Amino acid sequence: MAIKTYKPTTPSRRQMTVTDYSGLSKVAPEKSLLAPLKKNAGRNSYGRITVRHRGGGVRRKYRIIDFKRNKLNMNATVLTLEYDPNRSAHIALVQYEDGEKRYILAPHGLKVGDTVRAGADADIIPGNALALANIPVGTFIHNLELYPGKGAQLVRAAGNMAQLMGKEDDYALVRLPSGEMRKISINCMATVGQVGNIDHENVSLGKAGRTRHMGIRPTVRGSVMNPCDHPHGGGEGKSPVGRPGPVTPWGKPALGYKTRANHNRSDKFIVKRRNGK
Repeated sequence: MAIKTYKPTTPSRRQMTVTDYSGLSKVAPEKSLLAPLKKNAGRNSYGRITVRHRGGGVRRKYRIIDFKRNKLNMNATVLTLEYDPNRSAHIALVQYEDGEKRYILAPHGLKVGDTVRAGADADIIPGNALALANIPVGTFIHNLELYPGKGAQLVRAAGNMAQLMGKEDDYALVRLPSGEMRKISINCMATVGQVGNIDHENVSLGKAGRTRHMGIRPTVRGSVMNPCDHPHGGGEGKSPVGRPGPVTPWGKPALGYKTRANHNRSDKFIVKRRNGK
């Protein structure tokens, strides 16, 4: 899909761009696949803020997405392509031969009226889901499971795709969008193709209001605060932070703070880390 611009009637309009939604179906979402979505504004079960700068935003309903693709060996027809406010990718409403409807992530190139299928006998075309064991080496994939039967956890954002690099014994070698090379069980399901809405990364919000619509509250820089409020605060003029690296208000490293366990059980599945080590 293309990027849509506006005439610069205001300073914010000059910078603002949006995705061109003309290729989507102009229909209401399927009611049977909607669920309520509760807001917590970054609070945990004790009511304490654990994620800062969250709150407000437009009211949304959650679309129940079929990440497992476990309805095997049955064709489904694409009824509509729809916008999903809960994710960057677009979604497709498909109807199976027995009448059941489900939402799936819409891959790039999928159109209304196309047929998708899941199972070992499915063709290698965008939108079809197969186990990694049945996908040829070199194929681009998305909506990838990490554990068989759990449902897709990897490569779900707009424009993303992974590549199947090889197979050995019970594992497939997959190159993820981050550059990480990882072993994944060949029994895990994946969908062929690239996630749709590939122009999402080029959208410019243009104004503060659109950020607030997304439920993101303002962020104040520590360097403009007083020393009592932030480690970066104080100093005459526009001062440097005065530390080896930037830190959070509580003195922890703000960039590159490693939280992964030193002896993680999944280390043996990572062939090459995304940072090249």
